[in-house]
Amino acid sequence: MDILRFITAGSVDDGKSTLIGRLLYDSKNILIDQLEVLEKQSKNKNENGVDLAILTDGLRAEREQGITIDVAYRYFSTPKRKFIIADAPGHIQYTRNMITGASNSQLIVILIDARQGVIEQTRRHSIITSLLKMKNVVVAINKMDLVEYSEEIFNDIKAQYQLVAEKLGLENVNYFPISAFHGDNIVAKSENMAWYEGSTLLDFLEDVEINSAKNFDSPRFQVQYVIRPQTDDLHDYRGYAGEVISGIYTKGDEITVLPQNIQTKISKIETGGKEVDSVFTNQPAVLHIEDDIDISRGDFLVKNESLPKVENEIEAVVCWLDKKELNEGNKYFIQHKSKILKAIVKEIEYKIDVNTLEKMPTSESIKLNEVVKVRLKTASPLVFDSFEESNATGNAVLIDETSNSTVGAVMIL
Repeated sequence: MDILRFITAGSVDDGKSTLIGRLLYDSKNILIDQLEVLEKQSKNKNENGVDLAILTDGLRAEREQGITIDVAYRYFSTPKRKFIIADAPGHIQYTRNMITGASNSQLIVILIDARQGVIEQTRRHSIITSLLKMKNVVVAINKMDLVEYSEEIFNDIKAQYQLVAEKLGLENVNYFPISAFHGDNIVAKSENMAWYEGSTLLDFLEDVEINSAKNFDSPRFQVQYVIRPQTDDLHDYRGYAGEVISGIYTKGDEITVLPQNIQTKISKIETGGKEVDSVFTNQPAVLHIEDDIDISRGDFLVKNESLPKVENEIEAVVCWLDKKELNEGNKYFIQHKSKILKAIVKEIEYKIDVNTLEKMPTSESIKLNEVVKVRLKTASPLVFDSFEESNATGNAVLIDETSNSTVGAVMIL
């Protein structure tokens, strides 16, 4: 059974937490003891006597204020698929939380209040969706019960969002009229909207194609750990453990070790403690090579027909996540999956207006939640693809040298 990771996003009080709670409740993924706790904590009860938003609002401040502050992750499954849901906060000051939650998601559910239509925060989250190159977008027009389940209002909001999607180049956009509070078109078809002929939201999430997002054309394998037992039984054993980021690796393949740029061949492949002929995208594996080469954690083993870039200077879009401001000349660690290097901000080229996508010149420091285009120089060569080609090898994070806090989300251009 495969796993779909998706995130819900929208403005404050659009019903993101209630939607997730409804998915869990109506798909029978809540235990009896959880229900008892919910009933005790519920303030705004629905007909079932529970406030479903509390299922995801785990922080005390969230429950007291009735808002989402941090990204909350919830897990559930159906006979068809497993799901990991990220519930992102709607407030503008928590934009960074939404970006971190969306960075590992394969699909985004953007909620729109049927009474409000497309608003600034809808556009902001849609722009972030386009920056992150997300392949699947669901627009859930919520609170249809408060507009008398009007088909005209649904079609009007759909037309508003289609203009936004067209401007941003968003593809595979699907629209659903729902009421998370009452459960209309979430798990079961709504009797109140007979005019809607599409599937329910859960049916769509169960069937949406996600395997096409996997990259089998550009083989990438990054070493996470060098296995060298040096025991009597395994005196000559040397394996390179990691996850196949993309592509297929087969015994006998000619590969290049990067950044050293040394060619060799795969002599053996292991996974799950057994020797196999090949491994593919998302599989953990241990690769063995024919030659004795100095290979360390963070190095790449790539097939020769499709080589990534190896550079000391990179251009990137950075979403700033820290209260301490970003300035030219600042030094950080850059972590690119298993590889950690020292880096310096050579130039801040421009700031991106997250409301319009316009490029704005900047002479000031970059503040929390702002998005900028920068040039970074690393202490040694970085092996990467562009984010558009592969978000797995095209993203990184900036880490403060003194506090070890993650301060920037990096999309390499």
